[in-house]
Order: sequence, then C-alpha cells, then structure tokens
Amino acid sequence: MSLTENIPYEALEIGQKVTVTRTIEERDVLLFAAVSGDCNPLHLDPEFAAKTLFREPIAHGMLSGALISAAVACNLPGPGTLYVDQTMTFEKPVKLGDTLTVEIEVLEKLPKFRVNLATRVFNQHGDKVVDGVAKVVAPRKPVQVQQVELPPVTVG
Repeated sequence: MSLTENIPYEALEIGQKVTVTRTIEERDVLLFAAVSGDCNPLHLDPEFAAKTLFREPIAHGMLSGALISAAVACNLPGPGTLYVDQTMTFEKPVKLGDTLTVEIEVLEKLPKFRVNLATRVFNQHGDKVVDGVAKVVAPRKPVQVQQVELPPVTVG
C-alpha cells in the first residue's frame, strides 16, 4: 500500500497544479457501464457506434469526470476534500486507447476553506477533451492516509 498526503487549505497557492495520466481501455468503459448502468451502445457496440459521427465507440463523458474527481480527492487538495460543485464541458470525444492527462489547478481561495479549481483533461495529442471548474472545501489539516488496496476486478 502507498501513502497519500493532502494539501491543506493554508498550504494551497493560486496557480498550483497537479497532473494525473491514465490510458482509457475497453475494460475501463465496460466497468464504468456496469457501475453506472449507462449502457448506451455508443460506448459499448462497435457496429452501432460505426453509424454515428464518431465512427467508433467512445468513452462515457462522465468517465473523464470520474478521473477529475479522483485527481481532486487523491492529489489536489487530496484526502479530506469535500466536492461541492463541478461544471464540465465535453469538448472532444475520448476514444479507446486515448491517454488522458487530468490537470487540476488552484484558481481561487475563498473564505470557509472553499477553493475553486480548474479541471481540464487533455488527450495524448494535447487536445482539450474536458474543461471545467470544481468548487471544493479543502481539508483544514494535513493528513497522510494509506490508500485502500482495491480488489481485483475481472470483465467478461
């Protein structure tokens, strides 16, 4: 298991950034569909998707949103952060095999430990696929936590 640290409100600085990278695989899309119940054939059926403007299956937009949530919860500000609001604009589709870089940036520190964060996702070509702003309540005190070891999950 690995340790994760947060960045408490007082230590956050305007312009502070973190990036997290992940490649989206078919397995991710299948697991997201199973957990969310979103079985839109645009994401799961290559024959159906071939007849759309995308011509191939694309990842759920909210899968990118989940990656943003993970980066906020685990990296900036990190453990203990409370999500209050999130806006997102899906600018380009995410395809299977795309490597996404989630970028979280501190935009503004507000009273009562509130923080506005830019939440952007880029693909491997540098194209912005998601743009948004998260409003969070940052942790007040520094903490170190052991990351929970997730059980293995199989698809099929």
